[in-house]
Amino acid sequence: MNPVAFWVLGLLCIAVEVWCAVTGFKDGVSAAAIAGFGVIGVDWLLTRADRYEEFAEAGEEG
Repeated sequence: MNPVAFWVLGLLCIAVEVWCAVTGFKDGVSAAAIAGFGVIGVDWLLTRADRYEEFAEAGEEG
């Protein structure tokens, strides 16, 4: 995931979380927080997969 997509998705989750907190929609706050952690998790997994591919190409699997 490129840095622009990561920050846009992260900021979108924060904006939804703030909007739901202001309007009193508590389920929306929880959903936005979970989505934010999902963005972080997907970024982490994609970064890890890229590193694994680099090691595999260099012949250093494991």
